[in-house]
Amino acid sequence: MKGTKEKEVGSEQQKTTDQGENVLWEWGSGFSKSMKNLTKWLLLAVLIGCVVGGVSTLFAHVLEAVTQIRQENRWVFCFLPAAGLCIVFLYQKFGRDDGGANQVFSTIRSQDNVPLRSAPLIFIATALTHLTGGSAGREGAVIQLGGSIANQLGQWLRLDEEDRHVVVMCGMSAAFAALFGTPMAAAVFAMEVVSVGVMYYTALAPCVIASLIASKFAAGMGIHPEVFHVSNVPALTLETGVKMVIIALGCALVSICFCIVLKETGKFYQRYLKNPYVRVAAAGIAIILITLLLGTDDYKGASTGLIVLAVEEGKASPLAFLWKMILTALTMKAGFKGGEIVPSFCIGATFGCVAGQLLGMSPSICAAAGMAAVFCGVTNCPITSILIAFELFGFEGVSFYLIAVSISYAASGYYGLYKDQRIVYSKYKAKYVNKNTRA
Repeated sequence: MKGTKEKEVGSEQQKTTDQGENVLWEWGSGFSKSMKNLTKWLLLAVLIGCVVGGVSTLFAHVLEAVTQIRQENRWVFCFLPAAGLCIVFLYQKFGRDDGGANQVFSTIRSQDNVPLRSAPLIFIATALTHLTGGSAGREGAVIQLGGSIANQLGQWLRLDEEDRHVVVMCGMSAAFAALFGTPMAAAVFAMEVVSVGVMYYTALAPCVIASLIASKFAAGMGIHPEVFHVSNVPALTLETGVKMVIIALGCALVSICFCIVLKETGKFYQRYLKNPYVRVAAAGIAIILITLLLGTDDYKGASTGLIVLAVEEGKASPLAFLWKMILTALTMKAGFKGGEIVPSFCIGATFGCVAGQLLGMSPSICAAAGMAAVFCGVTNCPITSILIAFELFGFEGVSFYLIAVSISYAASGYYGLYKDQRIVYSKYKAKYVNKNTRA
């Protein structure tokens, strides 16, 4: 009996030892696999950060140059219809009109493929739009630019389909960071914007590294990050908190209106101006006439001057947000290229500034909060919106930015700039919905 018990005890000890060795082996194997995977993505992130950062830096310098030319030679604005005709011809001749950033989102979901030829096309078309004064931003172009380059690098490196999705997100982050100098927001934006309610955490490390490298590369080449000074930030009290909630609700409504105006303008063009050449020429003439009637150059290009006035000086025309909305819709839906995010910044900043004046609250902090809130409403990206506010305005008004973004996200419904963006989880209940945005 004693011998039998000794054998059983010995057997149990051996079993425990074997299990421990198996656990150690599995842990060692898992750690080794994780380190190999991390090393792979770090190397890819560095490569994408350098390549996409370099191209995006060149893109930013070109946009600065053409904007300077337009400002010094106002007669260039008369060539807006001709520039539109050139853009339509380029896309008819060398590539389909692919919807810009939407094609990048479809590529991440394996529903489309963003080709390398998209990069030079969007580069030239956006430069022509800004040169001749179309009311457009830059981010839609740079997202497509970064996504197409990164996708091609992934193909050349023979990455599988899943890895190419992450590479495309890295390209988006790098391009966004290089252009705006906001690496935190850029890294999260690529993971958050494609499917609202789901974050692609697999891409976290490579997107962060790629965006940091790209932003540093751009800064080293003279593209300095956008930073705005917010003045007269009040203390958070019941009164100021309620006022900010009211402003945020207004921003949510403005973001919905912006999405609807863009969508309905596109429908109008498709119904009454089916020929793309006629459409873009007519839109160019209409934009020129409206601008002459308004008697200002403020709405040409990205209108960053209006953002500076609203945030730093607390000044904005009462209808500036409305005119920027209309002129951006006329420009972007006609066939000109660029993006709607910087115009949404302008719309939010000017609306927030005016709302702050009406409510007797610091127009500077209201403009900054309005800018973040409208951006959130049109992109459905609350975390990115908060990070953009931190990087552009600092942390002094953090409470107001949090209120504005959270209220705008909840109140803006299922509208958005990107028709291929998918709302995966409901904004109102913790349930799966999986639907495309409406606008």
